[in-house]
Amino acid sequence: MDIAKIMGYLPHRYPFLLVDRILELTSEEIVGLKNVTINEPFFQGHFPGEPIMPGVLIIEALAQTGGVLAFTLVSDFRGKPIYFMGMDKVRFRKPVRPGDQLILKLKILKRRGPTFKMSAEAFVEEQLVAEAELLATIGAAKSEREA
Repeated sequence: MDIAKIMGYLPHRYPFLLVDRILELTSEEIVGLKNVTINEPFFQGHFPGEPIMPGVLIIEALAQTGGVLAFTLVSDFRGKPIYFMGMDKVRFRKPVRPGDQLILKLKILKRRGPTFKMSAEAFVEEQLVAEAELLATIGAAKSEREA
């Protein structure tokens, strides 16, 4: 899935859209790709002279990839937000630097209606750099919230 299709699912836009491509997608799993470049705005301050992708943004990239998976499983998702509800078992294993390709792998652990719990792992060159369990829910469309 290319970036245009990803943008059809996610409301995020530059500079906060953190998934560039979906490499694999099933009803239970997704694999995404984030190309990490020196042009990312966060590298200006994190850290000058030793740029490292902030761990919270690695988690956000995983969450956005999981959001694509969740939206593909819900009919009539257009206009509905997805809310990041929580994260557990978060671990950062290695730094992510400019030039790295971040491979984002998520698997559904549990689903209850519009709420999803997923295992999430991020890899660079087949080495685990971060992992977590993420919880998210798909909310009501704005028109439904205003009614």
